[in-house]
Amino acid sequence: MSKRVWNSFLIAFSMFSKVPMPQADWDKENMKYMMCFFPGIGVVIGLLAYGYGSLCVWADFGSLMRAVGFVVLPVAVTGGIHLDGFLDTIDALSSCQPKERKLAILKDSHAGAFAIIMGCIYFLLMLGAFSELSLHALPVLCVGYVVSRCCSGLALVFFPCANQKGSLGMFADAAQKRVVLIALLLWLVLSAVVAFWLNTGLSVLLFLTAVVAYGYYYYVAIKEFGGTTGDIAGFFVQVCELMFVYALMLGGKWL
Repeated sequence: MSKRVWNSFLIAFSMFSKVPMPQADWDKENMKYMMCFFPGIGVVIGLLAYGYGSLCVWADFGSLMRAVGFVVLPVAVTGGIHLDGFLDTIDALSSCQPKERKLAILKDSHAGAFAIIMGCIYFLLMLGAFSELSLHALPVLCVGYVVSRCCSGLALVFFPCANQKGSLGMFADAAQKRVVLIALLLWLVLSAVVAFWLNTGLSVLLFLTAVVAYGYYYYVAIKEFGGTTGDIAGFFVQVCELMFVYALMLGGKWL
């Protein structure tokens, strides 16, 4: 049991981040509890982002230099795995095809024009928001990297899988859903405690934004694809974090 849990931890970080980890066999048994550790990658990103923000204050970096670092850091930690899902999902949504064709587009390794265009727009939107983000809102945003992954994991428990043969379908089949659900809810509770301790007003804004983003995720997944997949889950993480940055950027001016 303990070995399987440890291997699930290793697989989670190997799959969803570039953090160096010992090798573990990617079999069904070892993947059972993988999603329990998915929010831990958000902890790594949050701590690094907070450290970078402190460095910017110490070095007296300008707003543009700060913003570039905050935009690049999550991609560097994750290796762009969620961004890849975002771009694939944008291509599928932009095709205006039936669900079956959209799911086929998700599997296509080629990037379409819409993916490239929206990828550029995404980074510009992030850069603009981070350049205006007040540093006193940064600690709450750092918690948001954990919250976005908790919500993404909860979708694995509650949403139907659009493709049972895909990566997310395999994880859903391997996961002990009750254990995963309890673990993710504990992560959420801990995140809420930390966030509200940091700043009550901004934390309310963060979690309201998370609810809106989760509702949008459900709408897109069910209406456009008939369920979720690994790519759509990545799309959600990117959209959710973009919404967090804008919500806290605007809220930080008054709260």
